[in-house]
Amino acid sequence: MKAPKVLLCLLLLAIAGSSEAERETVLHQIDVPHNYYFREMYLPQLTTGPSSLAWSPDGQWLVYSMAGSLWKQRIGTTVTEQLTHGPGYDYQPDVAPDGRIVFSRYHGDALELYLLDPVTREVSQLTDAGAVNLDARWSPDGQSLAWISTASNGRFKLFTGRLQGQPDKQTLQGQPLLPDRQSNVERYYYSAFDHELSPTWSPDGSEIIYISNPEVIYGTGGIWRARLDGQGEPTLVRDEETSWRTRPDWSSDGKRLAYSSYLGRQWHQLWVTTAAGGGDPLPLTYGDFDVSSIRWSPDSKQLAYVSNQDYNLEIWVQDVVSGKKQPLEITSRIYQQKQALLVLQVVDGDGEPLPARVSVIGSDGRSYAPDAARIHADDGFDRSQMSEEVHYFHVADKPVQLMVPVGKTAITIWRGLENRIVHDTVKLKAGDTAYHNVILQPLDLPEGWSSRWHSGDLHVHMNYGGTYRNNPADLVAQAEAEDLDLMYNLIVNKEQRVPDISYFSPEPDDASTNRSVLLHGQEFHTSFWGHMGLLDLQEHLLIPDYSAYPNTAAASIYPDNPTITDLAREQSALVGYVHPFYYPPDPDNDTGLTNALPVNAALGKLDYIEVLGFSYHIGTSEVWYRLLNCGLRPAAAAGTDAMANYASLRGPVGLTRVYVDTGKELDFASATSAERKTAWLEGLRAGKTMATNGPLLGFELAGQGPGSEIKLDAGQNLDYSGFMRSIVAMDHLEVVVNGEVVRSIKLGKDGRTADLSGKVELRQSSWVLLRAWSDQPSPDVLDIYPYATTNPVFVQIAEQPMRSTAAAEYFMAWIDRIAESAETHPDYNTDEEKQIVLENLALARQRFEQCR
Repeated sequence: MKAPKVLLCLLLLAIAGSSEAERETVLHQIDVPHNYYFREMYLPQLTTGPSSLAWSPDGQWLVYSMAGSLWKQRIGTTVTEQLTHGPGYDYQPDVAPDGRIVFSRYHGDALELYLLDPVTREVSQLTDAGAVNLDARWSPDGQSLAWISTASNGRFKLFTGRLQGQPDKQTLQGQPLLPDRQSNVERYYYSAFDHELSPTWSPDGSEIIYISNPEVIYGTGGIWRARLDGQGEPTLVRDEETSWRTRPDWSSDGKRLAYSSYLGRQWHQLWVTTAAGGGDPLPLTYGDFDVSSIRWSPDSKQLAYVSNQDYNLEIWVQDVVSGKKQPLEITSRIYQQKQALLVLQVVDGDGEPLPARVSVIGSDGRSYAPDAARIHADDGFDRSQMSEEVHYFHVADKPVQLMVPVGKTAITIWRGLENRIVHDTVKLKAGDTAYHNVILQPLDLPEGWSSRWHSGDLHVHMNYGGTYRNNPADLVAQAEAEDLDLMYNLIVNKEQRVPDISYFSPEPDDASTNRSVLLHGQEFHTSFWGHMGLLDLQEHLLIPDYSAYPNTAAASIYPDNPTITDLAREQSALVGYVHPFYYPPDPDNDTGLTNALPVNAALGKLDYIEVLGFSYHIGTSEVWYRLLNCGLRPAAAAGTDAMANYASLRGPVGLTRVYVDTGKELDFASATSAERKTAWLEGLRAGKTMATNGPLLGFELAGQGPGSEIKLDAGQNLDYSGFMRSIVAMDHLEVVVNGEVVRSIKLGKDGRTADLSGKVELRQSSWVLLRAWSDQPSPDVLDIYPYATTNPVFVQIAEQPMRSTAAAEYFMAWIDRIAESAETHPDYNTDEEKQIVLENLALARQRFEQCR
């Protein structure tokens, strides 16, 4: 047997040691923190609806990106013509005065700039450094470009340059317009160095307006203006946070600037201000939806933009003077290549339709979806397994239609963790209408297991600044396709807004169905103490939803997480720590360690921990094991942290989920939403849980399941039994006692099944669980690696307490680190706040002293 710390190191080495088996984020060459924000909110994404646009020089046409291609459509018509068809995915067109189109193409793990000849339709590459190049804009004379590139240092920098060479073979040579500048303020979500985003030219070509963030702590920054001749310093046009989506556009009269902002609202709308700066901006659109990618018409009489006000994305054109607006409707598409119509239906073994998650890869290697579907992408992938991230969409229990290129089409179907994944192919001919049924088969689970164990995702964000706009019915539809029984939409701030605040209710949402229950809770945000999930609040959200935000009125680190827990429990809520750790904290060397997980646990103010979440499951488990070794019993839970309205998604909903044993007393299938909620939360509170992103585990010790306590007068050998059924092959199945592996279970030939039984010797008070894990990521599990764990069965022998000197000293050192920061923190509002914080830390440390 290995000590827990040695075991952890071996596991981490096994998973991360091979350079040929490692998930990395999409476009990982970008050297900027918190990639899941800028990737979704700034980088272009594959969407079936339009995502960006540009006007033709005569103002009669729009060129736009849709479904990974460029399209051309005359204003006032409903027919669109495809201009490009890969390879890869094409975004962000801009049209020169002579009609040439510059755009960004995502292909070969980079975003490069390309040039499209409008007459010959030939495409030529302009950049080739393997960087991320985007937001390209022509100068008014059509001879130069401004764009954003990571080529110089991995960060978003504003480049300008001229096209050189013959018209049939041009190259782009450019340099950063501005020098690197390191900010004097400490930032949390952003690089220490300023960035530049979204350039737009002045009508005379002498200046550029862009976005930058000098001395901005939170946010992408304000709107700035700089001369191209290098004379003078950049000047501030508008100091306003707009969270990546500003994308200003300078009017042809030179006086006005249109941009996107959520000022005073929950959603981005169209605003106009003076290009000279100092003016008071005014809104031109209103509504609970986003307006983005705004562009003036050449005569500045109209504005075109992309909106998510309906289910998918669409372009709207609005008159500047009257405000009259109309969508750019699409009823017919002219494709470059021969197409076929695929009619797809997902059914069970009896032929009954089922909702599901679907991925379709055409013969050209590109991903496809129905025109009306919202396509999503994984946030990372293993380059040794595939050339790009997985794209997918959800289908309801009815047929869907999509156009795909002729040839061999690959189809993958998922439906939760209790059905086998289907990989299928269909060969299509030009003009075909191919009807294709995909039959899902359930896993061979033990009889009665599915009627007692029900899945939940404790960490979903319905709306979080993403490309799409969800309502509760949309979120429930995603959950149904993922075969997810229950989920919590954790309402939370994104900068100064809380997008889902109007949906809060202690009751199940009315959009809940007999397949999936939607509940609304809260994620309490604080970068100092660690984020917490607050489930089943009965009265109200805790506002302002965060503490320890520097340079705000909430800069104090009070209320600390124990105080927030008390306030939540006054409303009968369950409290857990969410997405805890990538690697176990190192109190000996981490001087900035302030996460209060052990404080909450020691004070009895922790109901669950996301053992599986937006984190490393093994690293989090190591901390959890140490808490268990000190006699603390937070339940194993799981939450995806799915930003469910993202196109590039940490998800999908239910990617990591916790199964709860709701017992035999309740017929879950026929119960009301309120009854299902009550039974499920009671099971979670009691620790009757199993957390997973792939394998399903069953485990009993002496006939008792997870969360149970067995009391013995003396140590003895106890029988254990269990099973594993998995949608993907696993490498390890292990019985763990007090953090040590005591049995390694042999798996079936396919690595997906196992049945186990045996005896375990217990001579002291202990906890026992079953876990499964894989050495490498799986392309069929959109997470860092497959992993599952049951909550422990606890064994109390006589009056022996659970003790671990090593674990106790680890947490005492951890709390000492927190106390160092808390003692010297400069932003308490009162001495009383500081006293409460320090007293909570001292009480928690005393609890761990008793564990030595």
